[in-house]
Amino acid sequence: MDFKDHIRGIPDFPKPGILFYDISTLLRHGPAWRSAMARMAEMVRPHKPDVLAGIESRGFLVAAPLALELGLGFVMLRKPRKLPGLTIGLNYALEYGTDRIEMQADAVPKGSRVVVLDDLLATGGTMAAGISLLRQAGAVVPCAATLVELSFLGGRSRIDVPFESLVTYDN
Repeated sequence: MDFKDHIRGIPDFPKPGILFYDISTLLRHGPAWRSAMARMAEMVRPHKPDVLAGIESRGFLVAAPLALELGLGFVMLRKPRKLPGLTIGLNYALEYGTDRIEMQADAVPKGSRVVVLDDLLATGGTMAAGISLLRQAGAVVPCAATLVELSFLGGRSRIDVPFESLVTYDN
């Protein structure tokens, strides 16, 4: 199956000059979505994760069903002040400014193998921050993966673990 047939490009969203890769068309096509999750499972399984972590918010759409497919738990990496209980966090630089990502302090036992997932890899800053945050918590991150990679933005160069994507756009 060519997953690109199920991902539409929306020009000038969220601002002029940006081409937004919309996965909602993939999500709403049952056979394509099931096939995407099966292929993602094939990519992630060899890394022997104990748990999957999804980056807010579209990363949850990938990590949660994939965790079910693999029989694993799911951990949320969220924006500040969105999780109850004690949290740990990491501030990171964006192209213009900074952001923060957090997780519950007890979400992953030390030494757990955690694969980080998101819908799309662009410049790589948020994915790199998610990997760093999990390491701060004592996890081992054997791999990161996304549905879509925008390779022309160079995000893969910011990630220091093996990286997998279901589809890649080169321009």
